[in-house]
Amino acid sequence: MFRNGNQNAATQAAREYLSDRIEERPVATSIMRWSFVLTWFMRVLAILWIMKGLSAWAVILGIWTPVGHFESRSTGYQATIIYFALIDLIAAVGLWMASTWGGIMWLLAIMSHLILAAFFPGIVSGGVMTVAFFLTLIAVYLGISWLAAQENH
Repeated sequence: MFRNGNQNAATQAAREYLSDRIEERPVATSIMRWSFVLTWFMRVLAILWIMKGLSAWAVILGIWTPVGHFESRSTGYQATIIYFALIDLIAAVGLWMASTWGGIMWLLAIMSHLILAAFFPGIVSGGVMTVAFFLTLIAVYLGISWLAAQENH
């Protein structure tokens, strides 16, 4: 507890602090709040990426494949699956929190998937539909992020 009257100063400093969480930023007065749309788009992405990360863990644990199948694959395949098992879930947590680092981690995860799919199609699936879907998600995310940033100016 504050005993010397600094409680008001600390409260004022806490109010002036601009959080990196989108939902904690000041509310705009316009009818269509793009920050609200961005927050819910990030939460939908978070659910998709939780499923993607858990599917990588299912491969590691042998849930969808025979037991020992993961261990018998190449080291490159194992490293790739482990990488996506970790980064997809980390990105999903950041997306759900509507945090700036969540969007960055998601962009890292999705770009990693696209690059690995282009150069190592035997390890990472990258069909035309998957690539088109991921590129569409990136474009929508960047567009909504830009509109949300313009809303604050």
